[in-house]
Amino acid sequence: MRSESAPGAPRLRMGVIGTGIIAQLMHLPNLAELAGLFEITAVCDLAGTSARACADRYGARAACTDWRDLISQPLDAVLVATSGSHAPIAIAAAQAGLHVLVEKPMCFSAEEGTAMVEAADRAGVTLMVGYPKRYDPAYARLRDETTGLTGARMLRVTTLESPFRPYIGHYPLLPPAALPADLTRQLRQDAQARVDAALGPASELEKRVYHGVLLDTLVHELNTVRGLLGEPDQVEYADLSEQAVTVMLRFGGLPVAIHWIDLPGIARYQMEFAVYAPDRRVTLTFPSPYLRNEPSTLVTEGGDPATARSWRTEEVLGYDSGFRRELEAFHACVVSGEVPDASGRDGLADITLCQAIVECHRQGRPVPAGPAAVARPEAARPEAARPEAARP
Repeated sequence: MRSESAPGAPRLRMGVIGTGIIAQLMHLPNLAELAGLFEITAVCDLAGTSARACADRYGARAACTDWRDLISQPLDAVLVATSGSHAPIAIAAAQAGLHVLVEKPMCFSAEEGTAMVEAADRAGVTLMVGYPKRYDPAYARLRDETTGLTGARMLRVTTLESPFRPYIGHYPLLPPAALPADLTRQLRQDAQARVDAALGPASELEKRVYHGVLLDTLVHELNTVRGLLGEPDQVEYADLSEQAVTVMLRFGGLPVAIHWIDLPGIARYQMEFAVYAPDRRVTLTFPSPYLRNEPSTLVTEGGDPATARSWRTEEVLGYDSGFRRELEAFHACVVSGEVPDASGRDGLADITLCQAIVECHRQGRPVPAGPAAVARPEAARPEAARPEAARP
């Protein structure tokens, strides 16, 4: 969904929590470009120098190192782009009557995600998860093409991970600020405790892959597939390592193969979604997420049965960033009360699916993809608490 805000729509006072790479590279510049919709009011990061520098760069009135201080500011919404679980901040922000946009992963367990969704529901605020691929114009075309296919036989997803530093060296990013060693240790221990609680008897390898690959990276692919096909019936197979992950899902009669491979020796990122039907092949290729305005491409191949004739078209649907479009969608949902495509409950289904993938690997057999309650349709949320309107 991409809803255009009506002329004269309210300008939301936004607090940004976390000033790492993705905040500096995408969120803060896009919020500034969308100045008719957002005002960057406050910025927070555990590294005070980074918070202050970003506040100065974007004209924010407040800079702080504790997210509790930020949510006490006069705000309408927060964008949470921290490391670690976003559950504590998101729940507190919702309880304060603030609308919430969280970066992926929204949290580390289905239990945390449920608490986030319930807090937003009780407060009557929007909870949205940052999945920019869902707002890419080429993704909408892939969804339309997939819907029109007859007898699709497989969907294949392939991600070739690569070093990200070569993609960001030309941006004016602040130098990374070192945190005190004891604080860094506390953050790592907190994350590990949340992963342990999510996975229980899983092995150390499974926990590392769950945190470092499934939640950190592959959750994008899982969310995009679910956006196309709905909820999977089961996880049929999972092979997990820190260098490569293969997952097989089943959506009714349609198998979905997902492959993630880490290739650190070449800066040539690639993410590809390919749908195969007897008379049509449709492939969507995403560029590196660290490149602003680099377009995705959609390739469609077809032919005439029983003849040598075949054809291939390649489309570029636009140069607008999915990061920017998701901010526009967030604003529209806050103002209208409409439920986002990438809602909190939608993000919760991804966390549940990641847990099911680990469980499939642990048991060595197919497992259900997740509780049916996660996929239940969302009702429109109640009237927003204020419709006019760092890391842990």
